[in-house]
Amino acid sequence: MFLVDLVSQLNLMEYINRGGVIVYILIALNILGFSIMLWKFIELFIAKFQKDSTAKKITDLIKENDNKYEEKVLKNALDKYLSKLELGLNTIKIIASISPLLGLLGTVIGVLNSFDSISKSGLGDPTIFSTGISIALITTVAGLIVAIPHYIGYNYLIGFIDNLEHKIEERVIVKL
Repeated sequence: MFLVDLVSQLNLMEYINRGGVIVYILIALNILGFSIMLWKFIELFIAKFQKDSTAKKITDLIKENDNKYEEKVLKNALDKYLSKLELGLNTIKIIASISPLLGLLGTVIGVLNSFDSISKSGLGDPTIFSTGISIALITTVAGLIVAIPHYIGYNYLIGFIDNLEHKIEERVIVKL
């Protein structure tokens, strides 16, 4: 069993090395994105349990202003709170957006290398062509592997924040 795991790890490292610089960039983006998503999941988990105290702070703020411009104060306080929760989500969205483009860039580079090899050596040896195509496919797959979970994570986090906003808003309205 250990030997099978070791062999599959070696194959993975071989694929990563064959993918080149673009795959290493995608790995770095993947680590960055997952770190931000983990941080956001923890932060939102904590915020979920602090809904009542957040609603109380906003209610107190409205009452301090003698209920003048109640709706405006509520909106501003909620926006300020939510902007802190949304911090970092744009980075996740950018990673989800550019990862397939980086994969496509790798595809173009791989195909270009294949045609360069053919123009230099001719079509006598198919391995010359297949090396470039292999790079193209590896980078495409890597780009999609990075993009898909980031896209899902971003949408989940945005939905969670929207839901949290509505629940806090309801609590504030009930307390007023």
